[in-house]
Amino acid sequence: MSQHPVRIDGEPVTTDEGSVIAAPFDGREIGEVPVCSAAHVDTAVAAASRVMREAPLPAWRRAEILDRAAELLATDEVFEDLARTIALEAAKPITTARTEVTRCISTFRFSAAVCRTMSGEVVPLDAAQAGEGRIGFTVRVPVGVIGAITPFNFPLNLVAHKLAPAIAAGCAVVLKPAGQTPFTGLKLAELLLDRCGLPAGWLHTVTGAGREVGAALVEHDEVAMITFTGSPEVGWGIRADAPRKKVSLELGNNAPVIVEPDGDWRTAATKIAAAGYSHAGQSCISVQRVLAHEDIAEVFTAELVEAVGGLVVGDPLNDDTQVSALITADDRDRVRSWIEEAVAGGAAVACGGEVGDDGVLAPTVLTGVDPDAKVCRDEVFGPVVVVNTYRDVEEAFAAANDTRYGLHAGIFTGSLATTRRALEVLDFGGVIVNDVPTWRADQMPYGGLRDSGNTREGPAYAAHEMTETRTIVIS
Repeated sequence: MSQHPVRIDGEPVTTDEGSVIAAPFDGREIGEVPVCSAAHVDTAVAAASRVMREAPLPAWRRAEILDRAAELLATDEVFEDLARTIALEAAKPITTARTEVTRCISTFRFSAAVCRTMSGEVVPLDAAQAGEGRIGFTVRVPVGVIGAITPFNFPLNLVAHKLAPAIAAGCAVVLKPAGQTPFTGLKLAELLLDRCGLPAGWLHTVTGAGREVGAALVEHDEVAMITFTGSPEVGWGIRADAPRKKVSLELGNNAPVIVEPDGDWRTAATKIAAAGYSHAGQSCISVQRVLAHEDIAEVFTAELVEAVGGLVVGDPLNDDTQVSALITADDRDRVRSWIEEAVAGGAAVACGGEVGDDGVLAPTVLTGVDPDAKVCRDEVFGPVVVVNTYRDVEEAFAAANDTRYGLHAGIFTGSLATTRRALEVLDFGGVIVNDVPTWRADQMPYGGLRDSGNTREGPAYAAHEMTETRTIVIS
């Protein structure tokens, strides 16, 4: 099998050793990518650093590149090829994969707008006597070379959320896509380099083991910033290993949603049935913990179970499929063991829980779960939703906040007073009212607290992180 090359300083690069990528759903071999080394990272970073010093791109040209990317991503050929690649290598249902491509287009469009509008501010120096006769202002300057490390679950749009703001900010990038899903990111990089006018030195790709390639990026002296999306354990390890770099972390969650009796609980059930199981629950804002008021818990759960039981499970390339395989068999077995642990602790399986003949874990609803069970306490990252009950909304707020994570939470309520209280006390980066915590617009600030991360994404916010303030004083 021939390798799909990476791109370093514009040149296609293969290696003697390759890594074969298999489809999670049926195990078919998709292709092979190089196993890069720290030396490849050195070459890429040196080229990225050099181009930033010697050939900086003006903002208008960077914006044109980003606009061109959005245009090409929307063409039928590119759109469908990327959607199919996502479906194959991530086992993401093809309709959901198409949604990811659509979101990626928005990410590039908003990044182009940021590129055209990013600015500093005037500093009124003469407000102090010492500043009389001086003019002061600030400008935003690129922070330097960006090392981007991306996860498997959104192999296109989360790559875009790192590449597009970096380009907008004027930073060159070395990209390490996820080992399980490298092809989508490699194709996006090739699109930018070959068809959008991005000069070779501004984007490089490397594939290989995180312990070598990822570590080489993190530890490289000429990499000014690491932007990472993945697990808290790896993310905080990066933070510890790079204390003098900027490190942007988007990490895990076990997203709660509260369903009040005065809220539209039928809509909540329908939305949770989609949001808890999209991409088999492999999103850091997948609904995981549902807190339903005891007055409506029984009817709500029945509605939810009916909706979940109707989800179509199977081949991700089938247009009807809504839930497919987890990224690896080991992940499937881990999630199933967490279900079994919860049941052993007194939980009931309202639906699902079994592995089908195709190896796919059925969408699962658990009720009456011990809050200390792994499916409540940790990030399950699988097709499992827990429904527990509460009597008073303050009890629900406390239960929602009882987590080491803090990315998104949701609440369904018809009460303005309850909404106001939720916005005050739910300790999360985002609080979504009358919708699921899975909801996200790509231009909004997105990020969490505690073990969910330390920054905000969204093109304007990420590009700001990728620049520094320079103060100018003219006498």
